[in-house]
Amino acid sequence: MSQRKKQQRLMRMKKSKKLTIGILAHVDAGKTTLSEGILYLNGITRSLGRVDHGDAFLDTFELEKARGITIFSKQAVFPLGEKEVTLLDTPGHMDFSAEMERTLQVLDYGILVISGPDGVQGQVQTLWKLLERYQIPTFLFINKMDQSGADLTHIMEELKSKLSEHCLLADHKDEMFYEQAALCDEAVLEKYLETGVISDETISDLTASRKLFPCYSGSALKMEGVKEFLDEFTKYARCPSYPEAFAARVFKITRDQQGNRLTHMKLVGGDLHVKDVVGKSKINQIRIYSGSRFQSVEAVQAGTVCAVTGLEDTRIGQSLGTCEQEFNPLLDTVLTYQVLLPKDSDQQAAYTKLKQLEEEIPELHVLWNEEKRQIHIQMMGEVQGEILKNLVSQRFDIEIGYGSETIIYRETIAEKVEGVGHFEPLRHYAEVHLILEPLPQGSGMVFQTTCSEDDLSRNWQHLILSHLAEKPHRGVLTGSEITDIRITLAAGKAHVKHTEGGDFRQATYRAVRQGLCKAKSILLEPYYEYRLEVPTDMVGRAMSDIQKMHGTCNPPENFGDMAILSGDAPVATMNGYQKEVISYSRGSGRLFCFFKGYLPCHNTEEIVAVTGYDANQDLENPCGSVFCSHGSGLTVPWNEVEQHMHLPSCLPAPKESDCGKTGDGMGSKPRQYSDEELEAVFRMTYGVSKREQNRFKKSARVIKSSETVSGPRMKNAFSDSKAESCLLIDGYNIIFAWEALKEMSRVNLESARSLLIEVLQNYQGYTDEKIILVFDAYKQPGNVGSSESYGDLTVIYTKEGQTADQYIEKFVLENIKKLRITVATSDGLEQMMVFGQGALRMPARELQARILTVNEEIREKYLGK
Repeated sequence: MSQRKKQQRLMRMKKSKKLTIGILAHVDAGKTTLSEGILYLNGITRSLGRVDHGDAFLDTFELEKARGITIFSKQAVFPLGEKEVTLLDTPGHMDFSAEMERTLQVLDYGILVISGPDGVQGQVQTLWKLLERYQIPTFLFINKMDQSGADLTHIMEELKSKLSEHCLLADHKDEMFYEQAALCDEAVLEKYLETGVISDETISDLTASRKLFPCYSGSALKMEGVKEFLDEFTKYARCPSYPEAFAARVFKITRDQQGNRLTHMKLVGGDLHVKDVVGKSKINQIRIYSGSRFQSVEAVQAGTVCAVTGLEDTRIGQSLGTCEQEFNPLLDTVLTYQVLLPKDSDQQAAYTKLKQLEEEIPELHVLWNEEKRQIHIQMMGEVQGEILKNLVSQRFDIEIGYGSETIIYRETIAEKVEGVGHFEPLRHYAEVHLILEPLPQGSGMVFQTTCSEDDLSRNWQHLILSHLAEKPHRGVLTGSEITDIRITLAAGKAHVKHTEGGDFRQATYRAVRQGLCKAKSILLEPYYEYRLEVPTDMVGRAMSDIQKMHGTCNPPENFGDMAILSGDAPVATMNGYQKEVISYSRGSGRLFCFFKGYLPCHNTEEIVAVTGYDANQDLENPCGSVFCSHGSGLTVPWNEVEQHMHLPSCLPAPKESDCGKTGDGMGSKPRQYSDEELEAVFRMTYGVSKREQNRFKKSARVIKSSETVSGPRMKNAFSDSKAESCLLIDGYNIIFAWEALKEMSRVNLESARSLLIEVLQNYQGYTDEKIILVFDAYKQPGNVGSSESYGDLTVIYTKEGQTADQYIEKFVLENIKKLRITVATSDGLEQMMVFGQGALRMPARELQARILTVNEEIREKYLGK
């Protein structure tokens, strides 16, 4: 098949009738109970199973039945209208959250279950972040509404404030629901204001694009609201389309009772048949599981979740076929333990068996310490440790124990640096230049290339990126794994005769280490987000404990004679605090901890000293490079590599550091902008060429001065052509809606404000339109408000406690009868408010289009361009 035909096949999309959904929740929220209810309503089970009774359809593992919790994700397949649905039930306990995250990569929709009496707990917020990370459209089911303490109004307020303001109660769709749904999207709002109607298809579109999160309530145990929720889900959930070329994602590895290795995958393209060759292995069997039972089939189509035998080298998170998206989990283990074996046990044999278990539970990270002749294993917590003991005993007939726990640290960097690696012993050659940049917390490692293929061929570039991703890289403070860094291949050089694949591996590893040595490194430690419930008379003791743990504490919330404290604290200091809480509260206190992520370490110097790691003595991870001198290899230390490297540096020479104040940029040294940034600002300020403007007009309607801005024509002050017109602009809304200003504001907010004022001065001087530009200043204590005049352009800074929205609404209300007012903002709620008062609305993109048009007229009229 030609390359062109392959690309055409890959691009052709085929509509599927298959849907994969996952149910997620905090432990004890009723997730498995809801799953049982859905299966019962669809005829898969004849009775409602119970987790606490040990007869749940999806809890097939003996330890799950014994403990009454879900440990491993399971699937069930059932028809739903014209769709074929695969339901994945995931663990809710924090110790098994990594298992839950692995299923997210194959979901089309998520169902997030909220416990009515408990509300939005820390684990729920973690789940929400994961759903956002993987961009999964989500429905919410508020469960246990039959229990005391479940207040639906309060829960909806929590959902809106802690998850998303677009969480809307959809039990009974009234006018309020449709008004709030319209605010989720600007185009939908405009159509709703014109027609007063939002169709089911629009609700489906908003949900699929994660602009709307429908919420439903009931009691899964009593089957209240479950059928209604399922009917609504059937109406709004849509099956995706898939390409015709084979593609799949591996999300689970297991073994059946006969020891056969099973690769669980979802097809995201094409078909798969028995005897097909995937990679270097042949598919022997295809199974469709539903609970503990499975059906063998000869072939499956895109959208199917199945398990196959015959693939021995697959791994969790792997992409097969034309699928290019690799799985990069956010959640990971934070504690490591020594594995204690019975006396006279074969350590190496036990290590081999535990490595087999690591295939199924990759977060275990089973390690062999050659120096101490010890096995080390990483776990999420005590419950996972107990489950692991049982698994090892049942499967391998080995009784294990654990030594003392050790915290797993990470490292990152604080600034952008260039790392250079060179490897040139006799008859070998490779040089690699990498740019290392810090990323936000939780981003993990990101690898990319900006290197020209004219300088380094594509094959070599792919090889370097593979070497970057093939192993965890160690930091230089404690030798801990690095994270939250983007590594970009900026340049590289090969030799026609002497370069081999292993040369670039050496050069790449050394470039990473050399960059880390140059950078300012930051030691990170795992943090818990906690929720602590104690009697009100013990709040002082609890807050004092948290302060000693170097944790943060929000103001306590009182519920009767109990108080709830929340915040975050290092795992190192809070781990094991549960026993202390039970002791001093005499059993009435409870502590819930949820992994928050890695944050800067509270005692870096102490940990670095205890670790005693010397990056220069780590022979397995060298920081220096190897150059050729007089026919033999010469090792050059990391701080002298730049003096010998063959390619020029990819970063400009460092300049003097900025001085003055930081924050909003006032009083700071002006930043040096790149040519691309200056061009973007110039285009926004002085307009674009006619060719570019015509292209822009295709996507944004330019408003003529004779038009109303949007919405139906109304008989009000706007219909009076004699009334003076006024353009009222929400300043910060415009700044953050225009890309060039938004980018500038990230570095210097004052510069962005000044540029917006300059652009509007230019525009106002040409149009003679009265303009009022409003900026929020309500957070400044004691601020009484102020205004500045630039001809007919007035700039308002609101007073303390008054937002720009409030100023604009008040101005419209007081002046609508004597002025023709247009409000420029993309805030949907503000648009609706001012429209109801009789003002016209102008979205940010349309204001930009109007200014661009005026700038083009100025260029043609006065500059002759």
